[in-house]
Amino acid sequence: MEKCDFKELDSRGREPRLVGRSQWASDPVQWFGTLEGKTLDTGVTVLFYRTEQIGEGPRWHVHPYDEVFIIRSGRALFTIGDKKLEAREGDVLMGPANVPHKYHNLGPGTLETTDIHLSDRWIQADLDDPES
Repeated sequence: MEKCDFKELDSRGREPRLVGRSQWASDPVQWFGTLEGKTLDTGVTVLFYRTEQIGEGPRWHVHPYDEVFIIRSGRALFTIGDKKLEAREGDVLMGPANVPHKYHNLGPGTLETTDIHLSDRWIQADLDDPES
């Protein structure tokens, strides 16, 4: 780990920020919603995804930036490019920029993920799924 001078960490003069749940959550109880980085003046956007339905999940799409997936609970089958990866609670995956991907709940039970988009806004192009 590199040492750094904390006095130089933020040359833009930004202050710490708090975004309340009501500003990002699509559901008052479940972890489901979106927080774009521009809201926090940062270069990452965070999506909270949750489904109880086996076979349900984000469909085939692509982003012009890297994405990191954190499996909070459950099991999922990810297709990232031509690779299929089964992930479970505690696993972390990386989807490279410009590589189409999708995932779905394998069950049993609920799938919850936190998806970190390395961009200050959510940019997504939905694609025709070659497996459909």
